[in-house]
Amino acid sequence: MSTPDAHQDLDQDQVLIVEDEPKIARLVADYLQGSGFTSHHLDHGDAVLPWLEDRPTRPELVLLDLMLPGTDGLTLCREIRQRWPAVAIIMLTARVEEVDRLLGLELGADDYICKPFSPREVVARVRAVLRRSRAASSPADGSSDLILDEEGWRALADGRDLGLTAVEFKLLKVMMHSPGRIFTREQLMDHMYRDHRIVSERTVDSHVKKLRRKIAEAWPEREVIRSVYGVGYKYQPEE
Repeated sequence: MSTPDAHQDLDQDQVLIVEDEPKIARLVADYLQGSGFTSHHLDHGDAVLPWLEDRPTRPELVLLDLMLPGTDGLTLCREIRQRWPAVAIIMLTARVEEVDRLLGLELGADDYICKPFSPREVVARVRAVLRRSRAASSPADGSSDLILDEEGWRALADGRDLGLTAVEFKLLKVMMHSPGRIFTREQLMDHMYRDHRIVSERTVDSHVKKLRRKIAEAWPEREVIRSVYGVGYKYQPEE
C-alpha cells in the first residue's frame, strides 16, 4: 500500500508524501531526494495519523493530496494542524475551485499546489515553506530574540521569562510556528481550546491583548504580533 520509509536519512529534512497516484508520488520523491530531502510515501488517508503517531521524529513537512482513499485530505489537514502544529503542510489537488483553495488554507495548510504541477515547483515550495516555518524557531541571535521553551511552557524575550499563561503560550506557539501567516480568530480558538468549548471572538482578542502587553513589557519598541483588520492576527518578526 505504501513505502513509508523510502530514501530514509535522518540527517536530512524529512517530507511525507501522501498521494494515491504512484507515478506522481515517485516523481516527487525522486526530485526531493535529488534536492537533499528524505521522503516517505503513504497512499491511503487512513494510514497517515497512525504513521505520524508512531514516528520517533516526525517529518518537517507533509505533501498532502486532497482526494484520497479513506480519510480525505482536508480532514487530515485539520487533524495534523491541531495535533502537531510544528509540521508544515502543502496541499496537492486537481480541484481548482476557489472554495476548495480557501477551505484548505482555512484548515491550516501553509501552501496549496494545483495539479498538474512541475516537480521542480514542488521542491521550491517545500523549501520556501520550511524557511518560513523555521524563521521563528531558529533565531540568528538567541540573546536578542523571542524563544519558546516548549518543554517548560515558557517564552523568553532577551532571556526574560514573559510569564505566560497556558492559553497565551499556545497562542504564541501557533503563530510563531508560521510567521507571516494570518490566523483567523476561529483558528486560534481551535488551538486554544482543544475540547471545542464555545467561546466568543472577544475572548481571543482579550488573550491576544494580554499576550501583546507582556511582550511589550520586554520589548517596548517592537511589535511582533500584528492585527489584520477584519481577519485576525499574525506573528511578524522584524526584518
